[in-house]
Amino acid sequence: MHTWFQCKVRYERNADDGSITKVNEAYLIDALSFTEAEERINEEMKPYISGDFLVSDIKRAKINELFENEQGDRWYRCKVNFVSLDEEKGVEKRVATTMFAQAATLKEAVEVVEKGMKGTLADYEIASVVETNIMDVFKYKAD
Repeated sequence: MHTWFQCKVRYERNADDGSITKVNEAYLIDALSFTEAEERINEEMKPYISGDFLVSDIKRAKINELFENEQGDRWYRCKVNFVSLDEEKGVEKRVATTMFAQAATLKEAVEVVEKGMKGTLADYEIASVVETNIMDVFKYKAD
């Protein structure tokens, strides 16, 4: 089970017109604690950013599943409801979960989730799919 943290990194970057602009980008980090998340985002960002940068925010991200897709360049937050029947009351019960899918388009994100859920025996429905501002995802790598 992964514990995900959303980290925001603020730094200055050269724009296309040559001016310097301040940017604030979000990343997902697989870590055990806030301290480890900050340490890992610092290490992951060093090769990509010249100059100073600041980790401006870290918060725990409640993500149940993450589906990667090599052709995708964006991350989508998908709300998936698992549907079960409460036999005592005779009503359907929905349990919401959050899944992230890497895709190029919204339609492809739905396909990635459906492909990832292919082997499940539970009934489910995709309630919503929203594009996020996540730039990249850094999974834990054992040394």
